[in-house]
Amino acid sequence: MADSHRAGERLENLEVKLSYLEDLVDGLNLSIYRQQEQIDRLARELVQLRQQAPGRDADGARDPRGELPPHY
Repeated sequence: MADSHRAGERLENLEVKLSYLEDLVDGLNLSIYRQQEQIDRLARELVQLRQQAPGRDADGARDPRGELPPHY
């Protein structure tokens, strides 16, 4: 009977640990989801900024043909 009591306690401890782990995994998944949303938003903003920047081509590289020489 003592063995079955110890086994029951061990099972209960494992269930408690599993519950905490499930909560931790859910929290981590939410954090990753929010970070990915932020990365996506920042990537869209970067594309918009590159398109708005004067003297830049579509890849965001500097286009010297679009710039005036310093003496003008």
